[in-house]
Formats: sequence, C-alpha cells, structure tokens
Amino acid sequence: MPLVVFNQKGGVGKSTITCNLAAISASQGLRTLVIDLDPQGNSSSYLQGDTAQENQPNVAGFFEQSLSYSFRPVPPTGFIVPTPHENLFLMASSPALNELQTKLESRQKIYKLREAMKLLSEDFDRIYIDTPPALNFFTRSALIGAAGCLIPFDCDDFSRKALYTLMDNVQEIRADHNPNLVVEGIVVNQFQARANLPQRMVKELIEEGLPVLQPYLPSSVKIRESHELSLPMIYMDPNHKLTQALVALHAELLALRAA
Repeated sequence: MPLVVFNQKGGVGKSTITCNLAAISASQGLRTLVIDLDPQGNSSSYLQGDTAQENQPNVAGFFEQSLSYSFRPVPPTGFIVPTPHENLFLMASSPALNELQTKLESRQKIYKLREAMKLLSEDFDRIYIDTPPALNFFTRSALIGAAGCLIPFDCDDFSRKALYTLMDNVQEIRADHNPNLVVEGIVVNQFQARANLPQRMVKELIEEGLPVLQPYLPSSVKIRESHELSLPMIYMDPNHKLTQALVALHAELLALRAA
C-alpha cells in the first residue's frame, strides 16, 4: 500500500516520519520501500548516510527514462538501492529533479509514478513516499498513485492555517484523479504535553472533525542524534519514548488499513 507523507509547509517532520515508519515496517519483517521525491534528499541521507554510492540509481533516472522511448526500458526496480538495514530499500532522491519538473509537466507524465507503484506493490509490502514541501508535479504524482496520505502537523499556527488548504488540495486530487486516495490522518509531531498551545490546537482540530491520529509524537532532542547518525530511532534506541510512540503510530496505521 503506497502511503504519501505530505505537507506544503516545510520543517514539520515529513522525512523523519517517513523514514522512521518505514524502518519500523522493515524491522517487523515487512519488505519496505521509501521513495524520496524531495530534491533536498533528506530521507535519502537519513537512510543511507555514508553508504550512498556516487551515481547510484535514483528517482530522477526513473522519471528521465519516461521522457524518451526505449525498446527495453529499465523496470522501476532498477532504480532502487538497498539501505544498510534489512528489508529496507530506497528509491533515492536527486537534485536533478528540479530540472526535470518542467519537462515532465509539459510532456504530461503525471501518471508514470502511479504505473510504477502498481508494479512495485507486487515486490514490496509497504511503500512510503516522501514529498517536497509544495504541491508540485512530484507531489501530485505521488498523491495520484497512492492509497493513503499522512499529514504531519507540528502544533504551529502557520501549520494550522496551511492544513485547511492542504486538505482541500488532497480532496481535489481525489475527486479528479484518484478516488481511492484516503487521508489516513494527521500526525501530531513535536508535541509538548505540558504546553497549553499544542493541547489547545490539537483539541480544536479534533472538535472540527479532522482525523487526528494517536499517539502524538513527543518532542525530543534524541531525533537530532538520530539524523546525525543516519539511524532511524528503532535501530538507535528502540526503548526511547519517541520510538515507542512511532511504533504505536505504525500499529495504528496497520489497524486502520485492516478495518
């Protein structure tokens, strides 16, 4: 089941949530793929660290191939590389995505990723897609091809204002392109349980009927160490409170899919 992690606001924890949920899936024996569509490549760096190879296959190569006809095109699996972690694989980002966007839009390649994900879903139990902080070609491609969407929310007033526009954009894509797209829920990130503002904001979102997921992910400086080491929390500190919250969130998402 392809799952997109998306928010048009940067700095809300998209890559962190994507990689940590994927790592938990992999650690539980599920063959898991992360597709990194953000040219900044934070998910790619987080999962590979120093193990990334120069000129390795990447998602830009996948999209670039769609711009020219080939008698023997490379299958989507040909653009995937392993990570140092068992069961966890990556279709890595590339700065070349910035240059490709206009070409892909003009050639109407918006459905190519959906076609690829149908094939990849036969090889992987879980697919997580990290997206740029913008509703651009790559984000639309992901939402058109995915089954579900997760929306990180960091208890900030700017995030809240952007949330309503984001929900409208997702609903529009569902109406026009992907009737099977489901908003799995809003992931409350960097939650400070003792602060009044985060509690009030989350309470208001719930009262408005928005799909806020439990548990909330607590704020922790430990995640910075995780980033620096290129080691998702389940591998670095499986007993940490943030790790346990992520594991519980992963279980909640599985339960929602099974319902």
